[in-house]
Amino acid sequence: MENKKFTVTDDLLASKSQRLLNFIIDVLIIYIIEITIGTTIIIIGDLTHSYAASNWVTSLSLIESFFFGLVILFFYYSITEMYFSRTFAKYFTKTLVVKNDGSKPNMKSIIIRTVSRLIPLEPFSFLTAERGWHDTLSVTYVVKKHEFVEKKKLFSGE
Repeated sequence: MENKKFTVTDDLLASKSQRLLNFIIDVLIIYIIEITIGTTIIIIGDLTHSYAASNWVTSLSLIESFFFGLVILFFYYSITEMYFSRTFAKYFTKTLVVKNDGSKPNMKSIIIRTVSRLIPLEPFSFLTAERGWHDTLSVTYVVKKHEFVEKKKLFSGE
């Protein structure tokens, strides 16, 4: 008897429209987090009459704000994908990040996946390939959750 291993197949992969929606929702969430943190710092500064941090937030240049957003992006993707294998957007689109064998990605894969997102023009890598650079470099797949779970159940039941 052959010892078969489960592998992610093309029919399980999230569609390009799901991936685009994931990107848009995640960018909006990251932006909201950035605004929330900045506003919270300003409010705390006003309440405590300690204006150093609040002055720092209000005086951020566009480039400094962009880099602040990248830090938030790093933590947002790292934490959500490391612990839940999905971001908030992926909950909405019912997709999930997995390894080729269907297992949950390890910390190394998630860090590679997250750092890869910082490559300029990386979001456009989907235009020329089925999977983006952050998928291929980390050897991960974004799959349709319900179809994935069903197929994995059928496979393990064989």
